[in-house]
Amino acid sequence: MSIQQNLEQRIAELEMKSAFQETAIEELNQSLIEQQFLIDKMQVQLRYLVNKLKDMQPSNIASQAEETPPPHY
Repeated sequence: MSIQQNLEQRIAELEMKSAFQETAIEELNQSLIEQQFLIDKMQVQLRYLVNKLKDMQPSNIASQAEETPPPHY
């Protein structure tokens, strides 16, 4: 194999690797975008739940610490 053929083969391999890496990076970027969208959505839902819990009225049931022990103690 001549030097020129060897160089052409190596250049072709590098071009294939570069194309593969570009595709892989684009796929990873798309996955990252989707994950960030889901994280943002979950943060909104979590804030909503936290606000709902803060707005809830306290329960009329006494806590266990406030309860008197049963008579058999």
